[in-house]
Amino acid sequence: MSTTTPEIRIPADLLPADGRFCCGPSKVRPEAVAALAAEADEYLGTSHRKPTVQFMVSRLRNAVAEMFALPDGYEVLLGNGGTTAFWDALSFGAIDDRSHHLVFGEFSGKFAEVTRSAPHLGEPSTAKAEPGSAPALAAVAGADAYCLTHNETSTGVAVTPSRPEGADEGALVLVDATSAAGGLRFDAADTDVYYFAPQKCFASDGGLWLAACSPAAIERIERIAASDRWAPASLDLGIALENSRKDQTYNTPALATIFLAVQQAEWVNQNGGLGFAAGRCAESARTVYEWADAAEHATPFVTDPDLRSQVVATIDLVDDVDATLVAAVLRANGILDTESYRKLGRNQLRFALFPAIDAADVAALTQCVDHVVAELRSA
Repeated sequence: MSTTTPEIRIPADLLPADGRFCCGPSKVRPEAVAALAAEADEYLGTSHRKPTVQFMVSRLRNAVAEMFALPDGYEVLLGNGGTTAFWDALSFGAIDDRSHHLVFGEFSGKFAEVTRSAPHLGEPSTAKAEPGSAPALAAVAGADAYCLTHNETSTGVAVTPSRPEGADEGALVLVDATSAAGGLRFDAADTDVYYFAPQKCFASDGGLWLAACSPAAIERIERIAASDRWAPASLDLGIALENSRKDQTYNTPALATIFLAVQQAEWVNQNGGLGFAAGRCAESARTVYEWADAAEHATPFVTDPDLRSQVVATIDLVDDVDATLVAAVLRANGILDTESYRKLGRNQLRFALFPAIDAADVAALTQCVDHVVAELRSA
């Protein structure tokens, strides 16, 4: 296939108002950036252990609790390093011995490898499915932690978090919600650690993790932290809990990331909460999947409609249309980051449908893809 980007100009009346469709870092609303600029002189460059920043962290923790309608006793923790670091933190501070993993994409598989390589943990078990589908969640004897992904960013598959029937008493449900949190509905009571980084639906930047933790998860974190199990201080969930209760992080965070996440979370809450955000994503998803189902040159990668993500859409193109060229032409016209996940290796486009992205722009994106495909075929 050609590596030269064809000189195709998309008519201005077809282009979206905002061409950012990246699955992370995601589009940040201009209003949030303007708010940060307006407060920068008194906020950026100040101590994260002083009231100005602590109040911002408090706003973020409270906004997350409100958005997720957290039950009594749940606490919002945060720390540096993003979800990748949090996998390590969970292996040190939230899994007693054996975890069970649903593996159905790149990121769910990575967490399973983290626990498998941890010398202080027993061998994890996995239930696997091919990319584009998802395995069922079933109880496994001896598992004290069930690990699943709410939305698999690499494949565009979403599953509803739940507790496995018949699980051992005290087993925790750990949900990686990095591309789902703030965009997909869920019942927090069905989770014990619902964790994410804010560079997707929370329309901020990476490098920070947040986790909504149940009383059972808090008890386990405190118990393990008090034991003789060693953990690096930066990955010690006991230390993260202690600092979060003070509305701060153990080490210096990116202040702009916290601020932008607050702007997004409070915007969502002011407009109706998680139902508002999920509704925006659902409208965009409906537009994409109806287009792909009807188009001759496109089809949804996820064949089961019940598993199709409403925050990340993966769309296969027919063999005679090079998805890499389509994405390159879109990029040359200001429509960014529509390439498929690099390790999936499919002739595919991938679009973020996060709450900050307007459904009208998603509709325009589909028209632009149609235009580019027609131009490529007529060349």
